[in-house]
Amino acid sequence: MIGALTGMVDHVGKDEAVIDVGGVGYLVFASARTLDALPPGGSQVRLMIETHVREDHIHLYGFADRQERDWFRLLTTVQGVGARVALALLSVLTPDALATAIAAQDRAAVAQAEGIGPKLAARILNELRDKAGTVGGDPLADALPGARSPAGGAAPQGAAAEAVSALVNLGYGRSEAFAAVNRAAGETGESATVEQLIPLALKDLSA
Repeated sequence: MIGALTGMVDHVGKDEAVIDVGGVGYLVFASARTLDALPPGGSQVRLMIETHVREDHIHLYGFADRQERDWFRLLTTVQGVGARVALALLSVLTPDALATAIAAQDRAAVAQAEGIGPKLAARILNELRDKAGTVGGDPLADALPGARSPAGGAAPQGAAAEAVSALVNLGYGRSEAFAAVNRAAGETGESATVEQLIPLALKDLSA
């Protein structure tokens, strides 16, 4: 099994790249995020690789870093999420943004990706809610200092939930509202009221 490739960028397409390793060109499928980060043709690059072996093909999927690869692995454990759908989701959401969307149970954010409808988005959020903390330790905590991890009770409750709902009603996306409220809660403590959280969160969002 191929776990990584180091070689020269030969070609970059819409959803794939060819990496020349010692004169052999490897076709690697990747997210838009990884493809956009590739250096110009002829430059050296190293990609993390996930190898999928099937009866009729062997496909290589490339990632700029281990975090994205680990999220790819986790996403493909969800029924109905194949490799292409996982890459589509990783093309519209960074790993940190995906962790936030799962914690916030933000169906609209996940449904942005091609091939993901409302039902599949809900399944992804539900199935990964208790698993997301296994990716790189705690991606949500890394992205949002002071936030609770998805595995530790992702969805906001009480005053935090009311504050998130209020911000969403004001037109903010659920993920960004969730992140702002979590940061506000980190400043005020778990006993904060809605009246305390909303102004702090609005200040955070306007920064």
